[in-house]
Amino acid sequence: MNHYPIFLALEGRRTVVFGGTEAAVAKLRLLLKTTSHVNVVTPDPDPRIVRWADEGRLTLHRREQAPGDALCCPIAYAAHEDADEDAAALRMAAADGALVNVVDDLANSQFITPAIVDRDPVVVAIGTEGAAPVLARSIKADLEARLSPVTGLLARAGKTFRKRVETLARGAPRRAFWSDYYTTTGPRAVADGVDPVDALRDLLDEHLIARDAPGHVDLVGAGPGDPELLTLKARKALDRADVVIHDRLVTNDVLELARREALLIDVGKEGFGAATDQQTINELMIRHATQGSYVVRLKSGDPTVFGRLDEEVEALDEAGIGWSVVPGITAASAAVATVGQSLTKRGRNGAVRLMTGHDMKGFAEHDWRALARRGEIAAIYMGKRAARWMQGRLLMHGADGDTPVTVVENASRPDQTVRSASLANLPDALSGIAGPALILFGLAPRAAAQFVRQPQEVAL
Repeated sequence: MNHYPIFLALEGRRTVVFGGTEAAVAKLRLLLKTTSHVNVVTPDPDPRIVRWADEGRLTLHRREQAPGDALCCPIAYAAHEDADEDAAALRMAAADGALVNVVDDLANSQFITPAIVDRDPVVVAIGTEGAAPVLARSIKADLEARLSPVTGLLARAGKTFRKRVETLARGAPRRAFWSDYYTTTGPRAVADGVDPVDALRDLLDEHLIARDAPGHVDLVGAGPGDPELLTLKARKALDRADVVIHDRLVTNDVLELARREALLIDVGKEGFGAATDQQTINELMIRHATQGSYVVRLKSGDPTVFGRLDEEVEALDEAGIGWSVVPGITAASAAVATVGQSLTKRGRNGAVRLMTGHDMKGFAEHDWRALARRGEIAAIYMGKRAARWMQGRLLMHGADGDTPVTVVENASRPDQTVRSASLANLPDALSGIAGPALILFGLAPRAAAQFVRQPQEVAL
């Protein structure tokens, strides 16, 4: 990001436009919507600039630009549409301490003006850093169509009630109140000819009845890591969460989708390493929900697959906290998609095992004899440390050493790798892997996988 977006306070401050061209008029249309004292310096103003000056909307200086014209101005526009004159305006205004935009000259501009959707006081700014102005206009047109014309009216009415609502309601109840007002009650009131302030007053009384109600916990699947693999329901949950209690394997790209105001709590666990105990996680969920917060318990993959979901649900039930489960894409689905395979296939296997390499007691025991049969398929989670042990169990029960095995590290992520191996050299295939890895027993990568994500494949 080369241009940092901000909303600049202009009330009572001077702004200046150098030039009287069509480009100057375009910038003035926007500046005249602000509460700044707008100045124009030009010996040859466009007739529209003269009219605005006669109406008292701006101050017109009919002369050439001079040092000092931009004193006390936070921003200035050079809009002569002449390279030499604009360069002179840039030098003088910058010397006066103003940030200068040279119209249609990104390289020499110290700031840029984004495309704007104006529903005063609601303002949406769209910038592409000068790379794609047509795209910015397209996005602007889309947002113009989506934002109701009464958005600004509702926001102005809401501003009068903001302090009162903050005093009487906090956290999730307060957001529920505003969400109801802006999406349903407010627009309906305007459509019915009701004063939106009266609608606010009635709605506030209604919502405050439940202000002391406990919060809620959503147990949400974050998927394998790629934020584009999140479900829409998971995105919505992150967007309204007060508190996000997340696992170690949830990627930063996914956490970036949470509300900026949300409290993020890392309760990561690592096999045979540092961990937050389950009791502490349960207590965190209950404490924050009891305080009225909307809590998202964010789990890598799917919360129903090796996610200790039952223990957390039981703790929430015992505490009387409402909960719901938002499924996610589990690592096995992402891994087989990466290598262009399916977990089940007619004529090969009508069932698939989702297994863990170790559990709370150590290496996990399974029905190795059944898994050793030809054509069996398994997705093995948390199997790095148990690889040699599982290899021995399978070979002992008659598995063919040539059985294909695929190891997918960091499935769906930019640093994903794929290793093609066999049961005979499974431990070697896991050598040097540091990230989360899923072992696909009985499956080899298709050649087509390289056209999907172009993973790094290491043949062993």
